[in-house]
Amino acid sequence: MIRRGKQALLLAGLALLAAIGIFAYGWFGPGPLEKEHSFLVRSGSTLRTVAADLEKAGAISSADSFLLRARFFGSDAPIKAGEFLLPEGASASRVLGILQGGEVLRRFVTIPEGMPSIMVHERLMAEPLLTGTIPVPEEGSVLPESYDFERGESRAAVLKRMQAAMTATLKELWAKRGPDLAVKTPEEAMILASVVEKETGKPAERRMVAGLYSNRVKKGMMLQADPTIIYPITKGKPLGRRIRQSEIQAVNDYNTYTMTGLPKGPITNPGRESIAAVLNPAKTSALYMVADGTGGHAFADTLEQHNANVQKWFALRRERGEM
Repeated sequence: MIRRGKQALLLAGLALLAAIGIFAYGWFGPGPLEKEHSFLVRSGSTLRTVAADLEKAGAISSADSFLLRARFFGSDAPIKAGEFLLPEGASASRVLGILQGGEVLRRFVTIPEGMPSIMVHERLMAEPLLTGTIPVPEEGSVLPESYDFERGESRAAVLKRMQAAMTATLKELWAKRGPDLAVKTPEEAMILASVVEKETGKPAERRMVAGLYSNRVKKGMMLQADPTIIYPITKGKPLGRRIRQSEIQAVNDYNTYTMTGLPKGPITNPGRESIAAVLNPAKTSALYMVADGTGGHAFADTLEQHNANVQKWFALRRERGEM
C-alpha cells in the first residue's frame, strides 16, 4: 500500500510538472505570428483591451490565456502607447516585453530642400498612415527635414511641427545675421533664401549665390532668376519644358525679369543652409552667373566677363547636342 501511495504521488508530481511545463511553454514558446507585424497600442489602452487586439491580429492564440500567464510570468511594468514591430513567431513573453519596453516604431515623412508647398501638401496627403486633411501651407512656412510620426496621427499635427521648426530656425538664424545685409526683415530673408535654394544645386555655392543676389538688390538691379518666372505658372513644380519668351516678359508679382527687388513672397521652402547663406552671404563683387556644365555656375563681376562665360556655356551645350 505504501509503495502504491508513493507511486501515485510520483505520478501526480510528474503530471503537475508537465502541466506547469505546458503552462510555461504557452508563455515562453513560439507564438502564432507567421510574419512580422506592426501593432498599434492606442493611448489609454489596458492590458485586457490590448490582449484582445493581439488575438485579433494573430499575435497570440488566446487573450484569456495571455492575461492568465502574464499574471504569473509577466512584469508589472505598464504597456506603452505607440506602434510596435512584433517579429515572426514572437512568444507571448516577448510580445509583452516589446509592448512594455520595446522601441516604438518610428515612421518618417521627408521634405527635401526646395520642395514647394503645393508638393508638401501632396506628400502629406499621400501618406496613408496619416489622418485628416490640410490646406496647402503658406509658401516658405515649412522647414525641409525628416519628421517622424505615429500611425493614425493627423496631418495637421505633423504640418504644425514642420512650421514650428521653420519659425524656430528663422528666429535662430536671424539672431546670428551678419552686418549690412540686403534683406531688412526675416520675411525678406525667407524670400531671398527661396530664390537661392532654387538657383543652385551645389551646397558650396549657396553663400556665393546669396552674395551675388544681395549685390543686385542693393544696386537696384533686376534679380533675373529663372525660378521666379516658373513659380506663378506651376506654383513651384517643375515646368517640364523650356521657358517661353512670353513668360520671360510676363509682368506679375514674382517675375524678376520684369521687376526690380524681391518677389512678393517665397517661391519654395528653403532649407536651413540657404537661409543661413542669405543672412551671411559671401563677400563678393559678382553680379552675374551662368551655368558651367557641372551643376554649378561661373560667376562674373562685369557684363563683359559674363558674356564670355555665356559663350563657353553655349559651346558646351552645342557639344552635348543640346542646341
